[in-house]
Amino acid sequence: MAVIKAFGDTIGSFGRAVIFLGEIAGCILRGKIRWRLVAEQVFEQGVQSLLIVLLAAFASGAVLAMQGQVMMERFGAKEFIAQLVALSLVRELGPIFTALVFSGKSGAGMAAELGTMSVNNQIAATRTMGVDPVEFLVVPRVVACLIALPVLVVLAEIVGILGGYVIGVYEAGVPSAYYWTQTINSIGFVDFFSGFIKVFFFAGLIGWVCAFQGFFTGGGSLGVGRHTTIAVAFCYVGVIVSNTVLTKMILMFWGY
Repeated sequence: MAVIKAFGDTIGSFGRAVIFLGEIAGCILRGKIRWRLVAEQVFEQGVQSLLIVLLAAFASGAVLAMQGQVMMERFGAKEFIAQLVALSLVRELGPIFTALVFSGKSGAGMAAELGTMSVNNQIAATRTMGVDPVEFLVVPRVVACLIALPVLVVLAEIVGILGGYVIGVYEAGVPSAYYWTQTINSIGFVDFFSGFIKVFFFAGLIGWVCAFQGFFTGGGSLGVGRHTTIAVAFCYVGVIVSNTVLTKMILMFWGY
């Protein structure tokens, strides 16, 4: 019976999440977007996440170059480090790493903030005043995700390539001009777009999941912590699984 109850609760929760997504999409399609609140959320989610995202990106690019140096030197081809770093970051690692860091920083903050409003009855009070809480509280946060995450991904890819450059030039001994030439020549429009197109899906997923978990939080402060943890865990799994599916679809219908 416990298994059946848990299964029923899961189905019910998923149904509420789909309905919630429909409400968000409806507000956006009807143009009910409070841009002042969106701007505040872009600062909250994007600018305040910038430092940790760029640090992670720089370290990722440096590690790629280190590992590439070890592998390439075995075949006498260390000059290809630039291509390895650039294509890895632009196609896959830049979008997915940034989305994961964004989930842990901004996504968790969104879920906790809405969860606190929920347990303090602020969401109910908003509805009592005749204001749609989805339009007023949720849509600005989701739209801000769709704006902030793509910008962070582009900056992360640039800084990640810079991290690879530092290792490739100053440790592997690749000439600086040659490194930049190889980097620029290796990245085509298809390479960039095939990775960048995933970012909007990741942003929508993170905004939806974290807003849903926060909006329907109950159980006081313990509930806020539990729902925030669930939101981040779902985002991590969702980003990784969806990245696999999207990559397969891109390879099937577009290719590299």
